[in-house]
Amino acid sequence: MADMKQDEFYRRLEGIERKHKTLSGGYVRLEERNGILTPVQKVRPKRAFPWRGLFLVALAFILFKATLFAHLGPIGYIRNHAELEQGGVVERMGAWILRPDPVTIFIADKIDPVVNAFNFLDRDTIVDQETYLDR
Repeated sequence: MADMKQDEFYRRLEGIERKHKTLSGGYVRLEERNGILTPVQKVRPKRAFPWRGLFLVALAFILFKATLFAHLGPIGYIRNHAELEQGGVVERMGAWILRPDPVTIFIADKIDPVVNAFNFLDRDTIVDQETYLDR
């Protein structure tokens, strides 16, 4: 009987020490309704690899490539890509990253009307500015 009570005492003591150890890293004092102050452990977010951020960066880069492809057109894009492939080490790395892939071409085909509409608006404003400057 005494051994059982002693085992329970040491088990409770280990629990208190474990709780004290976890709270020593940082705690917030919380006053309950009955006036007792109880320490509460801070909730710290786990530092995991930011997969969502990496995915969003990759998605933004693919959209950038698709917009560039739609703006320049296939021939202009390939011409500029060939120039990059002939350059130095940094240019060749950029050419490797910017090479047209099926996803980029698919997205560029979908956003091509929108990009061409903006190109048309830009050309109109340039013409208007040139005629304004000629006066």
